[in-house]
Amino acid sequence: MTDNMFHISRVTWEEEQERIMMIRNTVFVEEQKVPIDEEMDDLDAQCWFVLAEDENGNAIGTGRLLPDGKIGRMAVLKQFRNHGVGSDLLKALIGLADTQSIKDLYLHGQIQAKHFYNKHGFVEVGPVFDEAGIPHVKMCLTRHY
Repeated sequence: MTDNMFHISRVTWEEEQERIMMIRNTVFVEEQKVPIDEEMDDLDAQCWFVLAEDENGNAIGTGRLLPDGKIGRMAVLKQFRNHGVGSDLLKALIGLADTQSIKDLYLHGQIQAKHFYNKHGFVEVGPVFDEAGIPHVKMCLTRHY
């Protein structure tokens, strides 16, 4: 796959729940062994979502934004990683925050992904902690208008 052979769109949970959950189950539950009851929460219905699709319209990545500014559930299918999908998803979520007038963004980044988030302006705040059996760190992005 060559870079940018995909596109990102804003979607709703109601419209795309099945495809969003397929990606999250593949990445978090199957690959990373996160228990399904920890992956599922009652927050999806109140979140804004972005979805990455390949040139054939197949869902390949997703992420969500909560009303309090938390970015979460960022996931890209393994075969599509390192092609800019994650970066474009994150940029789309930051842009979505702008449309909702959310200035302060934060996330719980997996330790192995913290450099990815650093490249996008997020900085670590606080100690490493365990979430679903995986080391994470809270990271924040504060923008000034």
